[in-house]
Amino acid sequence: MSDLSQSYKVEDSLRFFESDLFREVQMSGIFEDSKTFADATPMQPLTEIYSKYKNQRVLASFELSAFVHQYFRLPQPISLSNDETAFTVLEYIESLWPKLEKQPDPPSHCSLLPLNHPYIVPGGRFREIYYWDSYFTALGLSDSGRLSLARSMVDNFIQLQANLGCIPNGNRSYYHTRSQPPVLSLMIELILDAEGRALNQHNKEELTYYLDALLKEYQFWMDGRDKLGHDSKAYRRVVLLPNGALLNRYWDDSPTPRPESYREDIEAAASLPEAERAEFYRHIRAACESGWDFSSRWLGNPNELCSIRTTDTVPVDLNCLLYKLESILAELFAATGEEQKAQEYELLARTRSEAINLFLWDQESNIFCDYLLSENRPTPVRSLACVLPLFVGIANQAQANMISEKIKGDFLVEGGLITTLSASHQQWDSPNGWAPLHWFAVMGLRNYQFTDLARTIMQRWNGTVEVYYLEHDNVMEKYNVRDVHSMAVGGEYEVQHGFGWTNGVTLAFSKMLRDPSI
Repeated sequence: MSDLSQSYKVEDSLRFFESDLFREVQMSGIFEDSKTFADATPMQPLTEIYSKYKNQRVLASFELSAFVHQYFRLPQPISLSNDETAFTVLEYIESLWPKLEKQPDPPSHCSLLPLNHPYIVPGGRFREIYYWDSYFTALGLSDSGRLSLARSMVDNFIQLQANLGCIPNGNRSYYHTRSQPPVLSLMIELILDAEGRALNQHNKEELTYYLDALLKEYQFWMDGRDKLGHDSKAYRRVVLLPNGALLNRYWDDSPTPRPESYREDIEAAASLPEAERAEFYRHIRAACESGWDFSSRWLGNPNELCSIRTTDTVPVDLNCLLYKLESILAELFAATGEEQKAQEYELLARTRSEAINLFLWDQESNIFCDYLLSENRPTPVRSLACVLPLFVGIANQAQANMISEKIKGDFLVEGGLITTLSASHQQWDSPNGWAPLHWFAVMGLRNYQFTDLARTIMQRWNGTVEVYYLEHDNVMEKYNVRDVHSMAVGGEYEVQHGFGWTNGVTLAFSKMLRDPSI
C-alpha cells in the first residue's frame, strides 16, 4: 500500500486503486460490477477514509459494505425512460440527447477527469465520455442540428490530450494509460465538412488548432519508432514488419488488472502461472484500447479468454484509421501552406497503404484481416474490420468486389451484419452486431458504388433497432442480429441501454435512406 498524499490529484485516485481497501472491496463481491466502486465518489479526503479503514477493520464489528456506503457516494444510473411523447424510435432517440448530455464538470475527488465543455455519454454504466464512441454519436448530433455539441466534445478531447499526452479511452483516471481507435481526424473532418467549405477556405487559426491536436495524436501512436531495429521488432504501439515497413498495434503501458474490472481480471488470470499474468493483463488492456473488448480477433482459442494475444496482433482497422490520420494531416498542412510537410505525410500515408495491402490482405481467402507478429501470417479470424480499407479508400476495385461478396454472403443476416464469423461468448463476435461497424461497412461499400448492398444493410440495421424499440421501449448498445427479438448477450456486463453510437448511426442511416443522394 503506497501512502495517499494530502492533496487530492489524479495521482491520488491511481494510488487509491493500489490500496488494500480498494482491493478488498473489489474482491468482496459487494458490487456485481467492479466499475461501480471504481466510479464512486469519496465523501471525505481519501487519506482520512483510508485512516478510518485501517483503524476500524481490526474491530469485530467492522462491516465492509456498511463502511463503503458510509464514506462513498455510489454512481447512479442515467434515467432514459420514455416520457410517452416519443412514438417512434427516431423521436425517442431525439428525446435522449438532453438525457445523455453532461455539463462541464466541477473539480472532483473521484476517478472522473473534469471536462470544460458539455458532452454526450453513451448511457447505462458508461457515465463518462468515450473516445471512439463519440465520433458515431457526433454523426447523429450533426443530423439533429447539434453540431456545436460535437465541437465541444472535440474540444474536450483536445483538453484531455493536453493534460495526459493522449486522448484516453474515457475521462476516468483509470483510462489514462490507453486510448481507443484514433477517430479524432474523422470527428474534425465531420465538423469542417459540415460548413460546406474547402479546407483552404476555413479560418487558418482554426485549422492550426486542429492540426496541432492531430499531430499530437499521431506522435502518441508512433512513439518509439526510433527504437525499432534488428533487435527490436515492436515497441509500444509501433511494429516493424519483415520488409522494414512500420505498422501499429494496440497497447497499454500498465500490465496490471484494470481498476474498473478488477475482480474480473484477477479471476480470469487465476488459471495462469503467476509469471504469465502481467502479460495477460497487458493483452486485456490493449484489447480495451481496440474498443473490441473482447473478440475472437484477439484470442488464440475463441472460447478461452486466457489465450488473448492482442499485442501480438497487427489490426487492419487501426492501421486504416492511422492512414486516414496521415492523409488528413497532409490535407491540413497543404491548406495552411506547408507544402513540404504535406508531401511528407502524403508519403507516410502511401507507404502505410502499401504495407496494409502487403501484410493485411490474405490472398488465399481474399479478405483483409489482422496479422500475427509472432507467426508472420494473417490470423484465421474473419471480422468486419475487413471493411476499413474500403472506408478509407485504399482497397483496389478487385479487392472491394471480393469484400462486398463476403459481406453479402457471410456477414449479412436477418438483422444486419454479424461482427465476426466466430460464434463465442465474447460480445464482439457472432451473433452480435454493433452500430460503428455498420457505419464503416455502409460508407466503405458506398465508396466503391455498392449502393444497393449498403442500402440493404442500413434497412436491416434500422429495422432491428426499431423492432427492439417497439418490443422493449429502449435503444441498445448492441443487438443480436441473428434473432432481432432476443437481447444481445456476451461480455463482462449486461447489454446497456442508451445508447450514444446506436443513436448516432441510426439517425444518420435514416437520413441517408430518405435521401439517396447523400
